[in-house]
Amino acid sequence: MRLASFSYNGRDCIGAYHKDSSLVDLRAAWPAAQSPKTMIDLINLGEQGLQLAAEALEKAEELMQVPMAEVVWHPPVIQPAKICGIAMNNSASNARKISAPDHPAFFIKPSSCLAGHLQPLTMRTYYGSMHPEPELAVVIGKPTRDVDAADAHRYIYGYSIFNDITGNHMRSEDLFQYYALYGASDDPDRLERREQHLSYAGRYKGTDNFGVLGPWLVTADEVAAPDDLAVSCSVAGEIVAEDSTRYYNYKVAELISFISQFHTLQPGDIVSCGTAFKPSKNRKSIHQANFLVTGGPVEITIEKLGTQHNPIIIEEREIGTWQLS
Repeated sequence: MRLASFSYNGRDCIGAYHKDSSLVDLRAAWPAAQSPKTMIDLINLGEQGLQLAAEALEKAEELMQVPMAEVVWHPPVIQPAKICGIAMNNSASNARKISAPDHPAFFIKPSSCLAGHLQPLTMRTYYGSMHPEPELAVVIGKPTRDVDAADAHRYIYGYSIFNDITGNHMRSEDLFQYYALYGASDDPDRLERREQHLSYAGRYKGTDNFGVLGPWLVTADEVAAPDDLAVSCSVAGEIVAEDSTRYYNYKVAELISFISQFHTLQPGDIVSCGTAFKPSKNRKSIHQANFLVTGGPVEITIEKLGTQHNPIIIEEREIGTWQLS
């Protein structure tokens, strides 16, 4: 089943793909007492919600169908509690690693960064260079804590497309090279200094419009092999990535299991599994697709999940007066 969140005639809806470019408004199909208001409400209903959605599709011909061409697309999950992005998870990046952990590394993006399919993405010039990162997104179906990898698939509600837009310029601006202080291993009363390099992800990963989700939330039963899906990305009509999730260093189940050892994943939470960025056949790379130079649109296709398309708007603007005089 392909689920979506959208607005139609000024009303927020959740719906399911029917056929012939139309959606069934699930909220209108159910009695008011049963009707979930948001996608997270639907996810929390579990199998009951999926059954209600299936029943609505079965009687779709009797219901008002919504033309997809007339909706405003929202992210399928509008306000997830958290978005966990996996860092450097593509084997194509392994040769560039000077040192790296032997486990997944992840960061958190705020839900305020999210935009939907077909929504224009406004990029301000003071952000500096920015590029797309096409990724498989996993949508969590129920509270997930300390889950073994072998059982992790039971906690997946479905999958979507995620564009983890990244601001290289802001990453370099927020880079610290410093001495971290640690208690010495041989004497905890003594501090020792260790040189470290780090950049915090709040701006370069979490800025508004730096996370595009959708158009669909495809339920898990329709994606038998999430670890083997073709991925492509184009910017301004030029393909910049042709890849597959089979090249992830860590499989979907491993990512969910690892994160759950530290964070409780809640229904509707997003795990974005890492960038599919093997260059296209013409060797053009996403790292060369700086929106300030290329403009848009940006388009991502993932096998079984559909295509996400967004125009790019470049806003000539300087950063506001943020310091007190």
